[in-house]
Amino acid sequence: MNIGIRLHDTLPGTLRERLGYAAEQGFGCVQLAMGKAVPGFRMDLAPALLTEALAGEVKAEFQRAGIECAVLGCYLKLAQEDEEEARRVREIYLAHLRFAAMIGARCVGTETPPASGPEGEACRSEAHFKLFIDRALPVVRAAEEFGVTLAIEPVCSHIVHDAARAERMLEELNSERAGIILDAVNLIDSAHAGQADAVVRDAVARLGEKACVLHMKDYVPQPGAPRPRPVACGLGSLRYGPLLKLAREKELPMTLENTTPDNAADTRRFLETYRD
Repeated sequence: MNIGIRLHDTLPGTLRERLGYAAEQGFGCVQLAMGKAVPGFRMDLAPALLTEALAGEVKAEFQRAGIECAVLGCYLKLAQEDEEEARRVREIYLAHLRFAAMIGARCVGTETPPASGPEGEACRSEAHFKLFIDRALPVVRAAEEFGVTLAIEPVCSHIVHDAARAERMLEELNSERAGIILDAVNLIDSAHAGQADAVVRDAVARLGEKACVLHMKDYVPQPGAPRPRPVACGLGSLRYGPLLKLAREKELPMTLENTTPDNAADTRRFLETYRD
């Protein structure tokens, strides 16, 4: 198993120190969000900051720690209605794709929240979906040029809100460089918490072949809230069998979420010894 962690969930420190903490806790890969894990990095300045020189330094730090960069995060809102803002956001994505190629990251990760207006039912319209596809297409074409995958994470409150819509999204983008970050808990809303096993099996069946990375966490039902409460693996109700089977068959990295420095290593061991 290749189990990792979001680098910003380690103890605070420099990039070298955080990678050292991850290695000490037995992780083989990480998700790197430059703005959260690298002191002083500003996402709005990414096109100027993500230079070849910085890439060389970052790649050397990963090699020094013996850790893979499974995901380079770029979770800015792609579905922008304003053309100028869409162009600005696109340039930040292109900078991340170029940087991912230079440091050897497996993919650039993102989600599909609406750029304006509420999440949930309001953003599930056909108009929102078409806008996202329109904005994502040039980013995916750039991913093809850089030889990097843009991995898109479906979330139950976002535009791409379930496995069926994610499947359609992949058809519309029509690219070997469009992939999926599969976070099972993010697909479970409160209305379907009682059918969580079916939601997970459906997601694996529909999206497993295009999955690049699995995000691993658990959930606790919150009656009356739109979504269950996310918690570290093993502290809630999720059954991991189909996800771990997929990870083993495809040799997919899994990055933990909702951990703390105090429970991260125990959470890793939980998955390594899990029996359904």
